[in-house]
Amino acid sequence: MDLKQKIEKHLLEVQKPSRYIGGEVGSVIKDKSKVDVRFAFCFPDTYDIGMSHLGMKILYSLTNARENYWCERCFAPSEDFEAIMRENDIPLYALESLDPIRDFDFVGFTLQYELSYANILNMLDLAGIPIFAKDRTPELRQIVMAGGPCVCNPEPLADFFDLFVLGEGEEVNLELIDLYHRMKQEGATRLEFLRAAAQIEGVYVPQFYHFVYKEDGTIDRLDVDEGIPTTVRKRIIRDYDKVYYPDNFVVPFTEIVHDRVSVEVLRGCIRGCRFCQAGFIYRPFREKTADTIFAQTKALCENTGYDEVSLASLSTSDHYDIDNMLTKLIDYTAGERINLSLPSLRVDNFSESLLNKIKKVRKSGLTFAAEGGTQRLRDVINKNVSEEEIMNTCRIAFEGGYSSVKLYFMMGLPTETDEDIVGIAELAQRIVDLFYSIEDRPRGKGVQVSVSCATFVPKPFTPFEFEPQDTREMVEHKQKLLLGSTKSKKIKISYHDPNVSMLEVILAKGDRRLCPAIYAAWRKGCKFDSWEEYFKPDLWLEAFADCGIDPSFYANRRFEYDEILPWDHLDYLVDKAFLVRENKTAHESKTTPNCRQRCSGCGVNKKVGRECFAKSKSNV
Repeated sequence: MDLKQKIEKHLLEVQKPSRYIGGEVGSVIKDKSKVDVRFAFCFPDTYDIGMSHLGMKILYSLTNARENYWCERCFAPSEDFEAIMRENDIPLYALESLDPIRDFDFVGFTLQYELSYANILNMLDLAGIPIFAKDRTPELRQIVMAGGPCVCNPEPLADFFDLFVLGEGEEVNLELIDLYHRMKQEGATRLEFLRAAAQIEGVYVPQFYHFVYKEDGTIDRLDVDEGIPTTVRKRIIRDYDKVYYPDNFVVPFTEIVHDRVSVEVLRGCIRGCRFCQAGFIYRPFREKTADTIFAQTKALCENTGYDEVSLASLSTSDHYDIDNMLTKLIDYTAGERINLSLPSLRVDNFSESLLNKIKKVRKSGLTFAAEGGTQRLRDVINKNVSEEEIMNTCRIAFEGGYSSVKLYFMMGLPTETDEDIVGIAELAQRIVDLFYSIEDRPRGKGVQVSVSCATFVPKPFTPFEFEPQDTREMVEHKQKLLLGSTKSKKIKISYHDPNVSMLEVILAKGDRRLCPAIYAAWRKGCKFDSWEEYFKPDLWLEAFADCGIDPSFYANRRFEYDEILPWDHLDYLVDKAFLVRENKTAHESKTTPNCRQRCSGCGVNKKVGRECFAKSKSNV
């Protein structure tokens, strides 16, 4: 019985068998005899989540545009199908060919969130690929690599990967594949390829870098092999308006998390919120023109048949030409009966004009990120949003016919006090009172203010990378305080499990000594840690203890400004001196203007060779 027959035999025994069969409209099938390099793009979570990932869609189409390269998709199987795979000797396979990914040239993972790390080990094990890079054959095959936002600190995974790609992959991925193709024809070894790959800007090969630690556990120095760059700089796309973007997506047979067309409108963010990793690692800020956005939207809708479009960005309403962009899109989508979703709106540039455009395409409640419950704390995190702006935004929404508002906050932020937590409840109550003070409010229904409170996780390459996370006891105290301070039934409170946030910060700020602990946790049964029903914090704590690791060393300790951090040899264009300066400014409760108002000197413009904002307000 061949592999395809084995798979088909058991499909009716699992939920959502369409996750495992491939053959979707838009998927790319090639003649293997004409393919020189095969690339398995692996998403370390289920099909439903992975198929919503925009980066996979872009790199899948970009690689497959080359006739002699074939990129196929691979996802983590759910528990029911994994059990069948292990019982029936079905290796992890790619959806397009149903071939085992252990036979591919590249096995590439995207690292979107830290709680997927155990899934990566599980997928390698299912594939029959040695989990540790040192155990792989010297022959040039099975290059296990990763990209994505978590690569800004890949050290907790360094023992498992041959290489990492820093930054944006549209150009560097093809450079890597081209190098592999040439060196494979020359009969090169794995090591020879990796030494050559390390010379490509944006490529980090961890086996050439060696950390030495002090007695107190901090890093003493980093030794780098001869001929290897001492720092690795991330890759960026300079002409973002003309960068490759697919005109077709694979359309799933089954419903996925974000079941719609996604169109990027900009990369980066001008705001400089001190907690936001994406706002710093995706710098410089770049925008597509309204004409480009419209053309890409139209092509994708026509080719995929989707009836919903989402604009992807960190701050959609910061687009320099948003009115013209929305006018073009709304005229098209309204005429074609296509829904248009506008996430990432800001309260400080929310207007009646913008609301009127939104109302044409979106009838549900509005969501805004206030982040802090008091003005002092919002200044600490550089949110640059006043309570007056929050209340004015809610007034515009209520007068425009909305009766529900969702507000995002964080707890455990640097310098936070109980007063700041109580301030969340008080702000929510003032919004409820505002609704009932408006004469033209929506009649026949009451207001609903939803408050979502995440636990703050300090991340690398942010001004708060030096900060400790609140302990679990501190977070639980604040959660109880918030619930006790909320008096109205019109206010709905939700918050995160502090155990999840603790693991997230350990993996985000950890070093290479965590590799054995991640391996031990996986061996104990940890996987799908971002799923509440699968998360096993006790097993993670056991794994840390077994490996002699104190979680608080990474989670609850303040990192010193002059300390060598596990990611200091990786250059994401933002100067560490700037992050130190911003951290100090935060502790003075002072704000920094956004990048359009004044350059804050983060260092990006010097490294990319020009100012971040061209006079045309378009591209770097």
